[in-house]
Amino acid sequence: MSFIQKTFGGLTTAYYIRQFLFGLIFYAIVVIPMFSMGKPNFLMEILWCTVLQFLYPYARFVYESTVNYIMGNNVFFVNAIIVLVVKFVTMAACWCFSWAIAPIGLAWLYWYHTKQEKMADNNE
Repeated sequence: MSFIQKTFGGLTTAYYIRQFLFGLIFYAIVVIPMFSMGKPNFLMEILWCTVLQFLYPYARFVYESTVNYIMGNNVFFVNAIIVLVVKFVTMAACWCFSWAIAPIGLAWLYWYHTKQEKMADNNE
């Protein structure tokens, strides 16, 4: 496997598409007002938002993996509105900081797939 396949291709297609579609909410919240304001030099902002959008699924992967590790199989019964607000805030934070969070996920995916590849080679 190549570096690209081990990192950027490391998530399942269904997971990546699901998270990408949720990320579009934040992309729209940021980019649509740029068009309505008529900003003359918003190309760099749109490019930056596009980078954030494509990195968001990897950032969300890091967040969900960390929460699953900490929480384990515990279940909490909480008001649904509180859960939705917290979920929206964490999604927004993952989208905004995906430039910093996603490299952790990409490094972990590379390590994991390299390890799996070595184990497969040893079993042959």
